[in-house]
Amino acid sequence: MSEDQIDWLTPEELRVFRALNRAWEAAAARLDADLEREAGLPRTYFDILWRLRRAPGRALRMTRLAEITHSKASRITHAVGRLEAAGLVRREVPEGDRRGWLAVLTDEGLARAEQAAPVYARSVRENVLGPLSGRRREQLTAIGETLLAHLDPESLPGTPDEETGA
Repeated sequence: MSEDQIDWLTPEELRVFRALNRAWEAAAARLDADLEREAGLPRTYFDILWRLRRAPGRALRMTRLAEITHSKASRITHAVGRLEAAGLVRREVPEGDRRGWLAVLTDEGLARAEQAAPVYARSVRENVLGPLSGRRREQLTAIGETLLAHLDPESLPGTPDEETGA
């Protein structure tokens, strides 16, 4: 099949997608580097700690933690295992329900999350929000919420998971 016969993206479609994708990849890389350098945590681990910090009782079922972080169960199990070894999280069997495990934020994990939060916030402000005018921020918010409404409506702001979001 020749390139002319392949249903490929138009140059405009490719430009839009590449701009979105590359911008997010660059921002995520900067957030990762800042958190790792200044707080000693990968962004994915900070995300887990922050979600547990915001959860009722600082605890979430492992399956729920995987869902809200868009991770596979095996990745969450590995990450929580590493956080547990560092004393930041512990695993418990839920009272009266032995079907699964809870990830529970320890006091040390809470302190670490709260230490890392200003690093994360500063990096977001400097690398994502800072270069944008107020109007551009509004446009980016509208674009993000439009895409989320199509791709993952449950993760839109104001949905029940908002209290556990980062």
